Amino acid sequence: MATVNFTYALKRFYPDLNTIEIEATDVNTVVQAIDQTYPGIKDYLLDDQGSLRKHVNIFVDGTLITDRKTLLDQLKPESEVYIMQALSGG
Repeated sequence: MATVNFTYALKRFYPDLNTIEIEATDVNTVVQAIDQTYPGIKDYLLDDQGSLRKHVNIFVDGTLITDRKTLLDQLKPESEVYIMQALSGG
């Protein structure tokens, strides 16, 4: 199963957010599955067209995903996924 990790910044909106293991073959399946565990998080990660929002990045095995529209970047069974919220400020 793929291990899905979240940055601490996302816990501000989802305090119960923890690393989870998901059986998935692509990033889209990961997003759909975590929305089952943490209802509403999909709307925070994806825009109205289902594309990854500009302030969110997802890494698979240390590499930034390339398909921000359909999220079909592939996973291996042992993949490490990191979902990160971009921070800004000054």
